[in-house]
Parts: sequence; C-alpha cells; structure tokens
Amino acid sequence: MSETFTAMMLEDVDGKPKAGFRQISKSDLPDHDVLVEISHSSLNYKDGLAVSGKGRIARRLPMVAGIDLAGTVVESRSAAWKPGDKVIVNGWGLSETEWGGYARFQRLKPEWLTRLPDAFSMEQAMAIGTAGYTAALCVNALEDWGTIQPGKGEVLVTGAAGGVGSTAVSLLSAKGYTVVASTGRAETHDYLRGLGASSFLDRAELAGDVRPLQKERWSGAVDSVGSTTLANVLAQTVYGGAVAACGLAGGADLPGTVMPHILRSVALIGVDSVHAPQARRDRAWRTLADHLDREKLAAMTEVHKMSELPDLAGKILAGAVRGRIVIEIA
Repeated sequence: MSETFTAMMLEDVDGKPKAGFRQISKSDLPDHDVLVEISHSSLNYKDGLAVSGKGRIARRLPMVAGIDLAGTVVESRSAAWKPGDKVIVNGWGLSETEWGGYARFQRLKPEWLTRLPDAFSMEQAMAIGTAGYTAALCVNALEDWGTIQPGKGEVLVTGAAGGVGSTAVSLLSAKGYTVVASTGRAETHDYLRGLGASSFLDRAELAGDVRPLQKERWSGAVDSVGSTTLANVLAQTVYGGAVAACGLAGGADLPGTVMPHILRSVALIGVDSVHAPQARRDRAWRTLADHLDREKLAAMTEVHKMSELPDLAGKILAGAVRGRIVIEIA
C-alpha cells in the first residue's frame, strides 16, 4: 500500500468548493516531471478565500490548495532538475488550475520551479512567498518607470500591514525611499515604523469619493487594494508618476477617470506574479536577496502548523493577520 500523507484538499460538495484535510498518496498526484517534498508553504489572501470557501479560487476540483511552496526535489524526469535541488514555486496556477503546496509531496512542471536563492532558508523563502515576491516585482516596476528617486518625494504603500505591503515598505525603505504606509489599523504603526515607514495615512482617507484630480503627492505607489483606494491614489500621484497595482483586496472595480493619465501622464502599471517570466522572477528574488533585511523579515513573520489553516484563513480575510504567515508542511 502506498504511503499516505495529509493534504488540504478542495472538493465539490453540493456544487460548492469545500476545504478539508484528506489522506492522499503519491499515486494521486498529477503526472508532472518533478516530484518535490515540501518543507514549507505560506498563507496568502487568496489561500484564505480558498480554504474558507468564501471565494471560488479553484477552477477545477478536486484541488490541493496552497499557492506557494518550498522544498527539495525527490525525483525528476527533467534534465533541468535533480534530486536534492532546493526549489520554490510561486504562482503558475497553483491552487487554481494546478495542485498546490498544502501537502507533503507535489508533482510539478520543471518550468514552474525557481532555484532557492542561497541567501534564504526555505522558511525565509516562504516568509517572503508570493506576497513578498510580488512586492519586489512592484518595486522593480516602479524603478524601471524611472520616476521614483531615493530621498526625493514620497512613495505610498497601501494595505501596508499585509504581506505585500509589509515587504514593499521594507524594500523601499532599504533602498532609501521615503515611505508612507496606508493602513486602517493604528496598532500596526510601530510594526510598520520598524520596517521603515516614515509616516502614515489612514486608509479611510483613500476610501472617500474620487475626485478626478487631487493634490499631487505621491511620486509612486504600490497598491494591493484596488477599487476606490487605487482611484484616489492615481488622482494624487504627481505628474509623470506611476502606481504599481497588484491586488484587489478592496474590490475589482476602478471608479476613476482617465484624467490623471492624460493630464498628468500618470502610469498605472499592472503587476502579475502568477505567470511572470523567469527572468523577471529571478530579478525579483535578487532584489529580495540584496535589499530585504533579515531581521525585518523575521519581525513580519509568524510560523504555524498546517493543522491551523482553517482558523488562519478566517483571520486573514478578517484583516486580523499582520505581515506574513509561514505554514510548516513537513
């Protein structure tokens, strides 16, 4: 009989996805070329939606949840990878169209794998996870646009106490930018100040009615909220500035106008982490390795057992999670 192991499985129950722990074996896994023994995963907002059943994240069922994983190659039919290689996977449809990281083992396509940077342990890599890697993509995108400069102007980070926001604050501060953190939780100010935020903006100030053009303030911004927040940020961005948008925690709508774009040349840069090409992924991880303070990473991280996932899913959806949650698998 094949050895079984625990997985957080999404299954169809009366036409709706329902999450629960199940015993599966390697023979149940997809027939992909690389078998990885997973050490750690993480908890993201999307994971919270999937595990709680409050969002239809999985587009086919049954599905192993978890959009991140870090582990060791056990078997490989690909020349690119060999047993013993340490790898990470972010995105690529895990937990949506492909089985994910909340299981001891997973079979994966070789092109999905990124080599674990020497700078990080597997736990640290999952403390960064998709959220931190996305934050690095956003910072790189803003710098490529060329309008933010260290010590000149303010860079706004919305949803600052969340996973993307926390890492963005830390990275931008380490690179010498003046960072303003937007959050609705005053109790996170000391935490965010420790990550490098210089000042704070209550998220309520970005949630009001959107006037097409407002006082220019932000030389750039990282936004993980979307909706009215993003529309107001765009209306407050300086001439020629840019906003890197990567999330929709506040909604998928964008109740703004074209006026910031055509009258102030403000750029809205969409940042996708799921299907980003390998070169962009490698650069993001180099940015993290070079500029993410390890003590600050530890300060934004909590480590929990996989058995705690159902409770943690509810907390992240309620906005009660600060920073990053690492899930121990093995």
